[in-house]
Amino acid sequence: MSSTFNTNHLFKRRNIFVSGPIIIGAGPSGLAVAACLKCQNVPFLLLDRANRLASLWQNHTYDRLKLHLPKQFCHLPNFPFPKNFPQYPTKNQFINYLELYAKVFQIKPQFNEAVISAIYDDKHGMWIVRSEKAEYNCEWLVVATGENAECVVPEIEGLPEFSGEVKHASSYKSGEVYKGKKVVVVGCGNSGMEICLDLCLHGAFPYMVVRDSVHVLPREIFGKSTFEMAITMMKWLPVKLVDRIILTLAWLVLGNVEKYGLKRPNIGPFELKNTKGKTPVLDTGTLKKIKSNEIKVIPGIKRFSHGEVELVCGDQLNVDAVILATGYRSTISSWLQETGGKSTDAPKGWKGENGLYFVGFTRRGIAGASLDAIRTAEDIGKIWREGRNQAKKFKPFHIRCNSQL
Repeated sequence: MSSTFNTNHLFKRRNIFVSGPIIIGAGPSGLAVAACLKCQNVPFLLLDRANRLASLWQNHTYDRLKLHLPKQFCHLPNFPFPKNFPQYPTKNQFINYLELYAKVFQIKPQFNEAVISAIYDDKHGMWIVRSEKAEYNCEWLVVATGENAECVVPEIEGLPEFSGEVKHASSYKSGEVYKGKKVVVVGCGNSGMEICLDLCLHGAFPYMVVRDSVHVLPREIFGKSTFEMAITMMKWLPVKLVDRIILTLAWLVLGNVEKYGLKRPNIGPFELKNTKGKTPVLDTGTLKKIKSNEIKVIPGIKRFSHGEVELVCGDQLNVDAVILATGYRSTISSWLQETGGKSTDAPKGWKGENGLYFVGFTRRGIAGASLDAIRTAEDIGKIWREGRNQAKKFKPFHIRCNSQL
């Protein structure tokens, strides 16, 4: 695909110039950018492929979901959570908060408008953003589609022939429909752990596949948020020392989790988060069920057959359903192209080249996305104001020229 301006398709779509940035994605990241731009008095256009804001939260999360971190680390810029919200807001409370956020800052996304391509046009110094409805030209482009745009479904031998139900965690709502059934949950991250707990609480018999090492930490240590405790210590101590302290405290609270099949990585939890983006699991009750053998930890899967699963250790299990808690990935490389038609891979930070910005890709949760949004809006706002001031300087000149004609 060429990066130069192509007029062959203009008759098919409306061509619209946007005087401010285009934001792609109306989830928490996109809303945060929009609100910050409002505070900078910068106009913008917010596009989203879904029919509602925060569609991932509304359509593709399980019912028992709560924020894993305390609310003070999860609010968007310039608008804390209501005081009556609990320490760990529920899924529905967070959605209500996002809807209120959009209302307060008067953010009105254009829904049902999926972006097909975004290409930087070197010749005109503009971004060309094509959707199914229109073609937009703008100076700044903010990608806020996040790292969870598309489900990751691993290739496991025999899985297509498995006779039971197979679904990704994005389609899982409640364990109620699995009562009395044997369910294999592939994945041991926060989602996999909580889905196993939910299944167990609804009378199902979950098996959790743990293929890799994983850090399991208590959500709270002696009544204090583990995350908040670590963040506070990292202001004065190196991350490796903080990891040692947290792991020692975790051992006091949880005991030795490795004897239950949950082997810890060689790198500490917060160093691993900073270097690899791998989030530690914050336990909300799953470990207790693992210790009581109500949730069974099993090694990797070798293959599936009609109604069975064969493990890498050679054991075979008769199971009724499989839930793939195998995560998500970004899709930006499929539609975003920079100079020369080169596809853009996962961004390294919040700011790219040629007026390109990324919000929500730094693997630091909602707090990280909020910081990205503030930086992005301030950067665009500064350039926007400079451009406006420059235009005002030239305006009297044009008037004088016209008066002399």
